[in-house]
Amino acid sequence: MTRVSVIIPTYNRAATLPRAIDSALAQTIDDLEVVVVDDGSTDDTEAVLAEYEDPRVRPVIHATNRGANVARNTGLDHARGEYVAFLDSDDEWQPAKLERQLAALEDRSSDWVGAYCGTAYDLSGASGRLRSIAASVLARSDDEPTREGGEELIGEILADNVQPGAGSTLLVRTEVAREVGGFDEDLDRFQDPEFCLRVLECGNLAYVDAALVRRNETGHPPADVTRTASRQYLSAYESEVERFEAEGYEIRSRHELIIAKRYFAEGRFLRALWHFRKAGASPRTYPGVCWVAGAGLRRRSRPIVAALVALLVVITLGRYTRSE
Repeated sequence: MTRVSVIIPTYNRAATLPRAIDSALAQTIDDLEVVVVDDGSTDDTEAVLAEYEDPRVRPVIHATNRGANVARNTGLDHARGEYVAFLDSDDEWQPAKLERQLAALEDRSSDWVGAYCGTAYDLSGASGRLRSIAASVLARSDDEPTREGGEELIGEILADNVQPGAGSTLLVRTEVAREVGGFDEDLDRFQDPEFCLRVLECGNLAYVDAALVRRNETGHPPADVTRTASRQYLSAYESEVERFEAEGYEIRSRHELIIAKRYFAEGRFLRALWHFRKAGASPRTYPGVCWVAGAGLRRRSRPIVAALVALLVVITLGRYTRSE
């Protein structure tokens, strides 16, 4: 049996797909296959795939676009490996990614069914470097979350304190991925953590503390989609949300922050502020909030910007005053 099946869903990403495939083929383990699911692409994806003569690359074609979660599940249906590892077609892996994850599981009991790893974003340019430095400095003031295990991971994932990033970081036993039903095809956002929560029903997840995945920011779902998906996601885990919030996890408020950031990014400041006032914000989140708000500011005229910034200051000061 093949050791690892790498599943790459792709749609109209002919420019970035070779980088993803090449990073999978460059892994330091030999026994793998790369299942590329072309989800109805209309660009040059077919030509890109035709250039690969490596027998480890196995294209699977959708006649029409059906969505990334469906494509991942199609790849899971075709996987021949003992483990599956998912990779988005705009991301790439470090060469030792799979080797280090397999090593992390090697001496553990059968209760450990998978492993995930750290990620790094491609923040190029001076502004990107500034954002990265600010985030790393401010993050030191936050408590370090639990990053591996079973039950203890659920609250961390629901509160977005831990982001397993199943779409590009997770390595999991194929039988477990199939047993839990693959990715939720009805979710347009939060599908990665939701999948990991179901995996945790079968066993524990290990963590490799290294940035073995390089992510590229190529867009987000619209804010309205994010809001709807958040409600759907938290509703499906309502009992767990109630239980872990009783233990002190800020789950609903963290989701309000996620939603607020998407509205800030779109320049829809009134809606952003409506959600931000209910959000749980820590110093680690400030660089990201400022970054997306800055992007949204560039979408609006200056008088509106000034008024909304003033309103944000008033709301923020009011929150701090009430907390004293």
